[in-house]
Amino acid sequence: MKSLYRIGQIVPSSNITMETEIPALLAARQLIRPERFLFHSSRMRMKTVSKDELSAMDAQSDRCALELSDARVDVLGYACLVATMSMGVGYHRVSEARLHGRTVENGAPAPVVTSAGALVDGLATLGARRIVVVAPYMKPLTRLVIDYLASEGYEVIDHVALEIPDNLDVAAHDPQNLPGIVAGLNYKDADAIVLSACVQMPSLPVVPKVEALTGKPVLSAAIATTHAMLRALELERIAPGGGALLSGAY
Repeated sequence: MKSLYRIGQIVPSSNITMETEIPALLAARQLIRPERFLFHSSRMRMKTVSKDELSAMDAQSDRCALELSDARVDVLGYACLVATMSMGVGYHRVSEARLHGRTVENGAPAPVVTSAGALVDGLATLGARRIVVVAPYMKPLTRLVIDYLASEGYEVIDHVALEIPDNLDVAAHDPQNLPGIVAGLNYKDADAIVLSACVQMPSLPVVPKVEALTGKPVLSAAIATTHAMLRALELERIAPGGGALLSGAY
């Protein structure tokens, strides 16, 4: 039985959180399960979270998939939720199929998950339909995320756009501010709370606190991506500190 898995990560060049939170979740999992994980990244150039830069960055994802498939990774995760969603509704399916095709062409087929698709699927796994969303993006990009989720059948009943344009500033946002931000939102009738609709904005340290505060399942783009990776690897979807979605109940 396979016990060592190589995780390939397609990462915006200014992203410093995906390579922190996803490994942290899988490191916590290693304390309770036998599988072990190694991480390999390939980067796409992006500094400012704008539609033009996101589109130009997405065009580099094919190169990244090829590079990571050279390393014979077991799964690839494309970590920029808003880049995918800004390309049009349903684009995560197009992206996942195309990037998987690059690995097949390279003789190293591997499943591909996107953070956008992972969030869509993670909400479905939780049985959530009415949701609250915290996003670091400017308001126009946040609207794109809300519209994308609506196209997948989710109703965003409240949200906040933190309007942080620089991607490194997104990573520097203190997660300890998030419980207070959520407390100011109308989450009473929500089925779930998306604490960070961005793999760059850290939230992992406060997920248990926000679940306790609200009594709602809480997930993030990073948690959803981890869940999708484990599912693609046909492994139990469990990781301590990963909220309801990674509790082992789903």
